[in-house]
Amino acid sequence: MTETILEFRGIRLSHLETYFEELGGIRKTNELPIRYEGEQWSAEILSEKEISFTKTFKVNAVHIRFVAKTEEELASLLKNYRYKTTRIGG
Repeated sequence: MTETILEFRGIRLSHLETYFEELGGIRKTNELPIRYEGEQWSAEILSEKEISFTKTFKVNAVHIRFVAKTEEELASLLKNYRYKTTRIGG
């Protein structure tokens, strides 16, 4: 088994949950840590907190643990998940 923990900022928790479902994950728990299981992977949304950069500029930060059987499966999961979390400024 191989794993990594990543932090995502400024993306709603509900969106991050939806991305796991779009990748074929099935939700296994309803409270933190929220666990999803896919065919060759699993993931846990470990925590969500608010980060203040200034008095008025605040964003959420979500920590997620990604787990897969092999490095290749983990790399594929991370690539697909990061694609869904990509935000283009305008």
